[in-house]
Amino acid sequence: MRKYSLAITIYLAVFILCVSIGSVTIPIEDILHSFKALITGQELNNQYDRIIYYIRIPRVIVAGLVGVALALSGAIMQGLLKNPLADGSTLGISSGASLGAVIAIVTGFNIPRLPYYGTVIMAIIFAFGSLVVILSISYRIDKTLSNNTVILVGVIFSMTASSLISLLIAIFNNDIQRIIFWTMGSLSGSTYENATLLLVAIIIFGVIALTNAEELNAFSLGEDQARNLGVDVKKIRILLFLCSSALIGTAVAVGGNIGFVGLIIPHITRLIFGSNHKIVLPMTCFIGAIFLMITDLISRTLFSPTELPIGVITALIGSVLFLVIFSRRRS
Repeated sequence: MRKYSLAITIYLAVFILCVSIGSVTIPIEDILHSFKALITGQELNNQYDRIIYYIRIPRVIVAGLVGVALALSGAIMQGLLKNPLADGSTLGISSGASLGAVIAIVTGFNIPRLPYYGTVIMAIIFAFGSLVVILSISYRIDKTLSNNTVILVGVIFSMTASSLISLLIAIFNNDIQRIIFWTMGSLSGSTYENATLLLVAIIIFGVIALTNAEELNAFSLGEDQARNLGVDVKKIRILLFLCSSALIGTAVAVGGNIGFVGLIIPHITRLIFGSNHKIVLPMTCFIGAIFLMITDLISRTLFSPTELPIGVITALIGSVLFLVIFSRRRS
């Protein structure tokens, strides 16, 4: 319990820090005053209240939830495939979700009264569709759906989806700036509706993943050993793949294509807490949330008032951390 209390404390400290710092720095006492007003239902009349309530809080919440979704999906895939390079990017699910969102952007696909959710729905549909295509092709090649086959097909699918996105950018150059910025990730304009969507996805699919932590532990011993322990390998693999793709599709739909979170955060978690997925999965959520809140803070303050795409920051930090972790393991 002590590690969870420490994780919650660090999360709350980072949350308040991220709400405080920005183009306008807000004193901690004003933030605490606004929080108290929100909790007690008082009128928000402080000069900083609107900035805190309508801009900072939803953005920081969304950053944390996107971090949870991406990190948790990466932990599931790495445990499932027993491969340190497995995550939504390497398996092609992120690229598929990005392709769906880009198609929604260039075609102007919208839903009446819910214009933003056209992109969201297309990203989620294409994330699921990508998974179906990857698993179908993998099954045709290898009816046991071995890990190596799934990863190889995922990498090829990811390259194909990225090529199609580049083709759409070349054809629909009127939307090029919006598409490029979105494909590099951005949390600007985050809303409480975005946070609600992410929270629902995390509660549903995260709970399913947590209830299958023992099965993930069995997968870490190898597929044959998992079968010997009574795990329905094919059923659990498909179920957890569905959970991962839903989490990735929702995260990409809200924040764009943000790389390295699902790849690096599970490694950091296992280095600190070991390999038991009963601990790894929940702690990955905390570390993923904290990591993405901090990287979002860097992206919007490093060259303020210019905002950098958050995917650029996560890629720079993640690639360095990845090299450090693997060089330490190698040594």
